[in-house]
Amino acid sequence: MDNHSLDEFRRRWQEELAQAQALRKRRRPEAAERRPRRPEVAPGRGEQASGYLALAQSLLEGAGRPPAAARTTRAERQESASRSRSPPAREGAGGGEQLVDQLIRDLNEMDDVPFFDIQLPYELAINIFQYLDRKELGRCAQVSKTWKVIAEDEVLWYRLCQQEGHLPESSISDYSCWKLIFQECRAREHMLRTNWKNRKGAVSELEHIPDAVLCDVHSHDGVVIAGYTSGDVRVWDTRTWDYIAPFLDSEYEEDEPGMQPYVSFVRINSSLAVAAYEDGFLNIWDLRTGKDPIHRFEHDARIQALALSQDDATVATASAFDVVMLHPNEEGYWQIAAEFEVQKLVDYLEIVPDTGRYPVAVATAGDLVYLLKADDSARTLHYVYGQPVTCLDVSANQAAFGVKSLGWVYEGNKILVYSLEAERCLSKLGNALGDFTCVNLRDSPPNLMVSGNMDRRVRIHDLRTDTLALSLSAHQLGVSAVQMDDWKVVSGGEEGLVSVWDYRMNQKLWEVHSRHPVRHISFNSRRLITANVPYEKVVRSADLDDFATHRRHRGLVHAYEFAVDQLAFQSALPLCRPSCATMAGHSYDLALTFPYDSI
Repeated sequence: MDNHSLDEFRRRWQEELAQAQALRKRRRPEAAERRPRRPEVAPGRGEQASGYLALAQSLLEGAGRPPAAARTTRAERQESASRSRSPPAREGAGGGEQLVDQLIRDLNEMDDVPFFDIQLPYELAINIFQYLDRKELGRCAQVSKTWKVIAEDEVLWYRLCQQEGHLPESSISDYSCWKLIFQECRAREHMLRTNWKNRKGAVSELEHIPDAVLCDVHSHDGVVIAGYTSGDVRVWDTRTWDYIAPFLDSEYEEDEPGMQPYVSFVRINSSLAVAAYEDGFLNIWDLRTGKDPIHRFEHDARIQALALSQDDATVATASAFDVVMLHPNEEGYWQIAAEFEVQKLVDYLEIVPDTGRYPVAVATAGDLVYLLKADDSARTLHYVYGQPVTCLDVSANQAAFGVKSLGWVYEGNKILVYSLEAERCLSKLGNALGDFTCVNLRDSPPNLMVSGNMDRRVRIHDLRTDTLALSLSAHQLGVSAVQMDDWKVVSGGEEGLVSVWDYRMNQKLWEVHSRHPVRHISFNSRRLITANVPYEKVVRSADLDDFATHRRHRGLVHAYEFAVDQLAFQSALPLCRPSCATMAGHSYDLALTFPYDSI
């Protein structure tokens, strides 16, 4: 800023202050006499805003010398005296700093804030307010009537609902007041979390088949499928309490009753149900059309692994040294999409979600891990001789599996995380003494992963730093199933115990015990599905209709409902044994003294 511009700015600034002081004196002469030195503000906010905007623009253009005839106050005289004892500042920068200090002092002495009457287009205001969260929008709504209208716009609250996962499939025209909908969703979420913590809800033990043993269980969004030694396949929809669990027909000939092969694996998604049998047959049902299978496939040997995509109609099976992918064509007829040959028997098989046109699967066979793409041949993703894979899980772009360290050089059992796009190892986690028995990567929060081990511990891993975030001593005979969300972990053990943890507080909330090992755990915010599958598939009792005999030998499937507004049965959860680890100095088993603790 040159001398001429600085003098012009100084002159305009003094004229505006003089006009403002004269107008204020005419309206309030008594206040003007009491405060003669205070810079007064004109009631016209538009003029004030324009004057300060001109000042801000001048300051942005450059710094100049301090005004020679600027108005001084007592604070300024003290400040100038202190500057006289210090070395002189640079001419250009010091003048700009003094102008900014003078502007701040004048604004602090004002009674009215002139900046709220600056008019903005409504669309521009909405674009600014969309970066605010719910608390900031509530505060802005208390500023003025204009800001209240903007802060309560339907577009803003609809976006908040979508960002926090409330009603993701709804459109903005479905409801008239999205702010109220957002508040109701938040209150319902708080109620569900409270019910989870306090064990409030209803439990249903899914009806068993009297003359059969449970073989395998799977669930998807509250729909449960179970396979039995009798060859029967049954489906429950636990989202409605008046459901009728149908039996899915298998099309086996009934010439020899009781000789139907066991069901080895079952899988289900939103539209399909799949069951694999001990004799190598595979049945596929469409849940929307009926109980008859829509496709039947046969292997020459027993099926060792089965996978079903959670997103589309893709089925993968492994039998002997072959892996087959099945997918319907455009006309709806099922066909073989890809077939691969591997070197060893497959132990675990998973389909990668969200792969587009060509399905992708990950298979483990001994110490080999294969990446199977439908448009390519089988590719080895990982191979270390003498380190077999013990568990597997996949997400959209990563695969996590546990490896067991054997041989002379013992490196500890670990979990390896691989990138499916780059086909390289990203992290090596763990280094535990026991074998990793289960890992959950797909359902875990971003950058986190939960795993279970035979050393009785549940571990939460941080994938950003490749470190162990939390370790919980959970089950005496080892962890068999585990899943987590943004605040809790649900784990199942070989001893039949299901435990619920609040991992942020490092605290066990409650636990439920059954006789057989926990082989399946699946939950969301509203419900929890657990399955206890026995080791033996033979009933060692002549009384086949006795309920106690069934509980002892044949396995159980439980469905817990925590949404109180949909409960048909106001029943408490089963007997939950309180944890005695938190009682210092005592080791009494309270479950023996109080058979029913407070719910």
